[in-house]
Amino acid sequence: MIRRLKYLLVLLCLVSFSVRAEDDKVTLNFVNADVVSVIKAVGKITGRNFLIDPRVRGTVNIVSSKPVSHSLIYPILLSALRLQGFAAVESNGITKILPEADAKLNSGTLLLEKKPAHGGELVTQVYTLKNQSASQIVPVLRPLIAPNNTISAYPNGNALVITDYADNLKRIDSIIDAIDQSGGPDVIPLLHASAFDLAQTVNKLMNEGVADPGQRLVAVADPRTNSLVLRSGNTAAINIARNLVAKLDTQTSESGNIHVVYLKNASAASLAKTLRGALTGEAAPSAPASKDSHAAVATPTSTSSGGGMIEADVDANALIITAPDAIYNNLRAAIDKLDVRQAEIYVEALVAEVNVNKAAEFGVQWQYLNGVNGTTAQAIGGTNFGTAGGGANILGAAANLTSVGQGLNIGVMKGQVNIPGVGQILNLGLLARALQTDADANILSTPNLLTLDNEEAKIVVGQNVPFITGSYAQTGTTTTTVPFQTYERQDVGLMLKIKPQISAGNIVRLKIYQEVSSVDPTTLNNAAGPTTNKRSIDSTVVVDDGQIVVLGGLIQDSVSDNVSKVPLLGDIPVLGNLFSYKSRTHNKTNLMVFLSPHILRNAKSYQGLTTERYDYITGVQSKSQPETSFLLPNVKAPVLPPLKK
Repeated sequence: MIRRLKYLLVLLCLVSFSVRAEDDKVTLNFVNADVVSVIKAVGKITGRNFLIDPRVRGTVNIVSSKPVSHSLIYPILLSALRLQGFAAVESNGITKILPEADAKLNSGTLLLEKKPAHGGELVTQVYTLKNQSASQIVPVLRPLIAPNNTISAYPNGNALVITDYADNLKRIDSIIDAIDQSGGPDVIPLLHASAFDLAQTVNKLMNEGVADPGQRLVAVADPRTNSLVLRSGNTAAINIARNLVAKLDTQTSESGNIHVVYLKNASAASLAKTLRGALTGEAAPSAPASKDSHAAVATPTSTSSGGGMIEADVDANALIITAPDAIYNNLRAAIDKLDVRQAEIYVEALVAEVNVNKAAEFGVQWQYLNGVNGTTAQAIGGTNFGTAGGGANILGAAANLTSVGQGLNIGVMKGQVNIPGVGQILNLGLLARALQTDADANILSTPNLLTLDNEEAKIVVGQNVPFITGSYAQTGTTTTTVPFQTYERQDVGLMLKIKPQISAGNIVRLKIYQEVSSVDPTTLNNAAGPTTNKRSIDSTVVVDDGQIVVLGGLIQDSVSDNVSKVPLLGDIPVLGNLFSYKSRTHNKTNLMVFLSPHILRNAKSYQGLTTERYDYITGVQSKSQPETSFLLPNVKAPVLPPLKK
């Protein structure tokens, strides 16, 4: 009992609070009072229902030198709790007292419009911005919000969601109202000057030395209305630009002025012809090529202000226009739309050719020449198949054994024999020949081309072969001192010629000529010249960007059987093979041509393609380095230098 009394006395010394009411006002006096007890006392005075989190512990000090009204008691409690790291959240008539870090997750008050709230109450407010970007305002407001509370931007609705104390949100309201001001574009109609020329002047003068992107001024020309559109986060800059435009937009005393327009992408000579055709309604005549770098094109007009002239300076790639202001403004608008960077087309052609050739020969030939040099009548003769000198004929082998073709050749020979009119040859009585050949070829060619839109390109990889077209030699009794032959050289190999055109939706229209030709090696010694094998495709196709399409191909499979035999004897089963010569040939050709176009519109796409091809060829070169040798000097094969990025 004594211990309890001592405990109460110590508690009364440490905690002392009192509430005294005077004429509907209350004097608060809480000194080192338990926070839970203070919340209960305020609940009795105000009639509020509190739900206190178990983690709410500690003491508070609230002292009022003068009585305060009942309406201020609850806000004073909220301020005291806030100093201790606690917050109040109202939900369904109950006020929850929570640690500040968790209160933002339990906030039950959501305001879509600006409404009054208690100063210490935790509230979630949604601000829908009308002019400025919500994402850009977040870094400005973040330092003004309590660290435990949140601010986030919703870009799709251009809205801010802020959870903070009500009294701080009142300050945030004022700041957002000041920032969310209309900064829309300012449109200035021009009466005399060209919007394009004036936009360049304003951008150059107003942005020189301005490092802050938010303070820069952007001037854009509207060709349809000949107006200047100004936009900037700095209102003063817009006012200065308006005064500058007003001074420059004045009428000149001359009926026509000379204007120089430098082109960035288009060709000055071609664009000058196009503009003349647009003004006169007639196609511009194609002028012959000239070494002069200035191509003048007279441009008559039907306006009352007189005619004009458009001149192209090829060296500077610029247009010199002499015309009244109204006509010049129209021309300037057309130039701006036509002077754009052309897209490029990278075309990959895949030519796959697979040839399978199989051949077989078998035959037996007989000759009896023993009685050639006798004095009495003798019977001679035999069988021979194939062309003499072709490597398979027994007569050619008897005259020259080195002429026998490839394969297995077995003969029976008995000395030599002298044939009148022919000379001395081998007495070859029998020649048995067998040959089988297999030849496979797998060829893949990948010619690549890069060209501008609507510009034809061509690539040839092969040889330039001469073909005889005529000769002059001795005729009749006349002797030519120096006989000669005339030749015409032709490209033989792989040729790809394309003309692309980009349509809407990244669809590429391609006019293509593809040719694969080669010289037949068996005709190199022909008197009339060699024979060429040629496969070509001339077509126009439509292909999506990056897709592969087959242009055409050849699938050929041929089998030929040749039998040369002695009548009757060659038909005898089994024994007939001794009196016949058989050959069989099987040729199979598969040729396919594929095409894949890629549209390149910017430097990034060029860089990726170039880097890929560059790395590939350097990798091939590095693998082709000669091996180290103890007997031969060590040398390195050339390798491309590193690609600059």
